[in-house]
Amino acid sequence: MLSSLAYGAMRAGRNLALTLALPVAAAHADPTTTILALGDSLTAGYGLAEHEGLVPRLNDWLAKNGADAVVLDGGVSGDTSAGGLSRMDWSLTPDVDAMIVTLGGNDLLRGLPPEVTRANIDAILTKAGDRNLPVLLIGMKAPGNFGPDYKTSFDSLYPELAAQHGALHVDSFFGLLDPNAADLGNLSGFILDDGIHPNATGVQKIVSNLGPIVLDLIARTN
Repeated sequence: MLSSLAYGAMRAGRNLALTLALPVAAAHADPTTTILALGDSLTAGYGLAEHEGLVPRLNDWLAKNGADAVVLDGGVSGDTSAGGLSRMDWSLTPDVDAMIVTLGGNDLLRGLPPEVTRANIDAILTKAGDRNLPVLLIGMKAPGNFGPDYKTSFDSLYPELAAQHGALHVDSFFGLLDPNAADLGNLSGFILDDGIHPNATGVQKIVSNLGPIVLDLIARTN
């Protein structure tokens, strides 16, 4: 999920422009619900054409399923949970009604202590709670190479924080591709050659499974 600094800066600038521009479009369309998708390259659509990323595909799915809503792309490639937290104050514009949080993959790639990730995501959910925003928290699963204690601690932080803050919860981002897949190597048909990021087909499958849960999130704003 980590990219070059140049690529990350380019995507961050593009995503910021989208975040600033979409509220204008949202106001024009007068959607009932505006959702901020706060995440890293998995949210930003790393390696894909503009229209093939998670947020554009999710917006398409919501429109086709009659949802009066728009999702804003708050994904920044290479971002950690700390980076997501640092962006909260300016990302939560007044028009935001709900959040999708997908962070922690880059914490794993850096081998950060689970308690650091837990504290950052806890703070993110607390800030959302201060705004009375419903949240969908999408978890990550640690690989076994960090050891069983690390894996247990990391994997458990998502369901525990979701329960603590009353958030909707998806157990694993990659579980949206196949809940029975033990590792990304079993998902080769849905993953780019880098072995980490979903390809266009993978994004479509993720969205088809994620969409109904986002409808539940939208219902919580009412």
